[in-house]
Amino acid sequence: MKKYGGAHRVKDITGMAQISIDLKPNRSVSDVFINQKMDLTNLSKYIEKKKKAGEGVTYFHAFLAAIGRTVYNRPKLNHFVANRHVWEHDKIVLSFVAKVSFDDHSEEMMVMIPIEKDDNIYTIGEKVRKKVDSFRKKRANAVDKKGANSAIDILGKLPNFIRVPLVGTLKWCDKKGILPSSLGEDNLYYSTMIVSNLGSIGCGAIFHNITDFGNSSSLLTMGEIEDKEVIIDGKKQVRKICEWGMNFDERIADGYYFAKSAKTLQFLLTHPEELEKPASEKVEMDELRK
Repeated sequence: MKKYGGAHRVKDITGMAQISIDLKPNRSVSDVFINQKMDLTNLSKYIEKKKKAGEGVTYFHAFLAAIGRTVYNRPKLNHFVANRHVWEHDKIVLSFVAKVSFDDHSEEMMVMIPIEKDDNIYTIGEKVRKKVDSFRKKRANAVDKKGANSAIDILGKLPNFIRVPLVGTLKWCDKKGILPSSLGEDNLYYSTMIVSNLGSIGCGAIFHNITDFGNSSSLLTMGEIEDKEVIIDGKKQVRKICEWGMNFDERIADGYYFAKSAKTLQFLLTHPEELEKPASEKVEMDELRK
């Protein structure tokens, strides 16, 4: 069994950070919200160019690649607080929910995408396609569910007098870091970050609360991409703008750290060619602006 699904303790934290955890021991009351309007004009041109070249690059692939590289460059985004201590995930894993088919009654599946050091927009896109296609090609009732996806179906059908104390026991195990490994498999609450591309269903970005269960310390949503008139260098321009809603556990880093992380993310989306580089490569923003 891996502690907290695979993590190691971070010991070099400040006294201020520790007291903050003691004052606010729960993640659900420690989340901060950042509203960011991302300029995706260059990314839109990049994706259109790739499509003409026959490469299946999508906005969501670019979002995941940009987020993954941002986390490698901003490692505190891979931290979480559990049992009043700070921990770091052994891996960077992005998660999202995908529908088996596009209808109101379709089942939803939790999808986990590990971001390796050498991953880029192409390899991440391939991982997403394989994961999603593996269950969309089958009928909803024929999907081979594993880990948390399977456990949810079983637990959800139990009567209250059995389910409630059982879920309570699992929550206690989660808090102590001894949840069975099988329940951490395909469990989006056991990931670095939960991501939701609401723009794909014609919806705007929202702020979605992070939960006390699991160890995900952040949740990002992306809204629709719209043409917006903006002022740049005193001149009006029409740009492709996408609103992002970001929730972070403020106990893992301060506001400056989160703001600079958002700027790193925007830089990568403005320079999409950067997403073809390894996720672990350092982002040199100042150098590229010259």
